[in-house]
Amino acid sequence: MTQTADLPVTAPRAGHPDAAPAYREPSVSGPLPGPRSAELLDRQSRRESNARTYPRKLPIAIRRGAGSFVEDLDGNVFLDFLTGAGVLSLGHNPPEPLAAAHRQLDELVHGLDFPTPVKDEFTDLTLGMLPDAMRDRTKIHFCGPTGANAVEAALKLCKTATGREEVISFQGGFHGSTLATLSVTGLVEQKAPVRGRMPGVHFFPYSSCHRCPLGMERGSCAVNCAGYLERSLTDPNGGIPLPAAVILELVQGEGGVIPADKEFVRRLREITRALDIPLIVDEVQSGCGRTGTWFAFEQYGIEPDVVVASKALSGLGLPAAVILYDERLDVWLPGSHSGTFRGNQAAFAAGVATMKVVRRDGVLANVRARAEQLMRHLQGLREVTDRVLDVRGLGLMAGVELADPATGRPACALALRVQKEALRRGLILELGGRDDGVVRLLPPLNCTAEEIDIAGRILHQALAAALTTETPHGNG
Repeated sequence: MTQTADLPVTAPRAGHPDAAPAYREPSVSGPLPGPRSAELLDRQSRRESNARTYPRKLPIAIRRGAGSFVEDLDGNVFLDFLTGAGVLSLGHNPPEPLAAAHRQLDELVHGLDFPTPVKDEFTDLTLGMLPDAMRDRTKIHFCGPTGANAVEAALKLCKTATGREEVISFQGGFHGSTLATLSVTGLVEQKAPVRGRMPGVHFFPYSSCHRCPLGMERGSCAVNCAGYLERSLTDPNGGIPLPAAVILELVQGEGGVIPADKEFVRRLREITRALDIPLIVDEVQSGCGRTGTWFAFEQYGIEPDVVVASKALSGLGLPAAVILYDERLDVWLPGSHSGTFRGNQAAFAAGVATMKVVRRDGVLANVRARAEQLMRHLQGLREVTDRVLDVRGLGLMAGVELADPATGRPACALALRVQKEALRRGLILELGGRDDGVVRLLPPLNCTAEEIDIAGRILHQALAAALTTETPHGNG
């Protein structure tokens, strides 16, 4: 397989006097942010919305990226295991998708929903990534260029096709920040200030077996969360009319990297099929190879009615979003869900190149191998402290939950210090889960064994350093 570190990846184009070098390892000198980064961060804080997030906890200003690395304005180099929140599946500026996008820019950039050769090829390859049994009966709809817009489209489609109103979602799930997607998102803090959310949304327990919402132990429970949902939907006094859809993340990303229990998912599929309720699987973050198969649902042995995909569709960070759905749901009239920027031809070109690289270079096999390697490093963190409550993930979507071992309360201050100490050592990480108590890792899918080892070593050092600086009475 072609390894990221060996590719002549540059930004801007190779041969440009300002092209990035081929980075091999992190290198940080001096305090962060450095002076040039601090200047730009200050300008940003004065001019941009208070809603900005990442620069608050990761105080760097980025100059350029190549492969698994980014360089800030002060020359510090970081191993990027955030990858644009999972968007950059092949790392920064992968050569073939980048070249494909450059070529497409000279041909056509914006195409609305007109057919074009590159869009047709993107459609062929995207449908070809589905399991055989789904390909011939699946339709594709190109949405506005975000995952949230695609979730909105999925909800509208199911409501239109069924003529129903209610929607079932799950505690801990995250589906976006628009009005409808926020309504089906579990995070109360984010949705509480927004009045007039979409009505008819009902939240049920998710199969978080490490921290069961029903207080059960997985070894002795009969997947009670699925049973509770089934009884609620079939009981004449259950209080919930037959819903238009059930929406589910198979791996809750923002919720703390929680893979769903396989039996829970299979029971859920049986229930929704028996009651003729469309099942929407939100693969915005888990899709496009992130979990070791092109879509996570393949590992659960189910066939959803609707699949939502977005983040890594182009593999390059160019925005694109689609829903893939069973043709029996295709009841829309022309213009029922449109979007001016649904025809991003450069994104389609990059996506075609990305899918070809994934197939040719065995990228999914690399995901599975690197995931096993990464999990060994993360399991080793248990030897550092008993505050590592859980280590989990699926493919290269991994998380370390930090908590008080006595109470189970999230150690959010400790997680924040780990993120800070990791950055000082040249590793970019994300936080998530309840109160941001989970350290999250989203490496490039073609990351190397050496890069995983570097990240594992830095994370071990960062956790040890964070523990030495905790306050006696803090929540860390």
